Amino acid sequence: MTQPTQPTRPAPRTAELTRETSESRVRLRLDLDGTGASSVSTGVRFYDHMLASFAKHSLVDLDVDATGDLDVDGHHTVEDVAIVLGDAIALALGDKRGIRRFGDATVPLDEALALAVVDVAGRPYAVHTGEPAGQEYVIIGGQYAGSMTRHVIETLAHHAGLAIHVRVLAGRDPHHIVEAQFKALARAFRAAVEPDPRVTGVPSAKGSL
Repeated sequence: MTQPTQPTRPAPRTAELTRETSESRVRLRLDLDGTGASSVSTGVRFYDHMLASFAKHSLVDLDVDATGDLDVDGHHTVEDVAIVLGDAIALALGDKRGIRRFGDATVPLDEALALAVVDVAGRPYAVHTGEPAGQEYVIIGGQYAGSMTRHVIETLAHHAGLAIHVRVLAGRDPHHIVEAQFKALARAFRAAVEPDPRVTGVPSAKGSL
């Protein structure tokens, strides 16, 4: 008598990492197949808001606990969290079998509008354009420099092995400009890492990403 085969459960796409330097300590856990739940504490409250928005709109469960030398400024903490987030994404993606690979999204926030495209290519690349003049010099919430948005995108691309294009299409309020970018990136990332039932292997003619 033939025994019924048991359905194969997909491997969990999770990662948990800790990184400690003389400038910061970061503990991070993520689940790519979550519901968008998050608990984020970096000491840079606007960055907390952006990471929580990224989790919510990418449907990634994200826990971040970071401390850093905020008496200097927020740069080291923001950068180091982005490093660990990128490393965790790469680890959770594994061999990338069965994913859609590409994702794109255009997201508004009031007057601001941002376009993001993500390719889980294994070849890091970042293109970031369109922010209005002076955006990089703005300080939001007392600790978050406008210049850090591009730096976060570049850092994620490098450490997660992603090709990321982000373009600001419209915007006036600095807060809205940053938030539209994080939300667009989240939606594009969600589509790119989503399992595709029609993809049986790695979505590349080369056979690897």
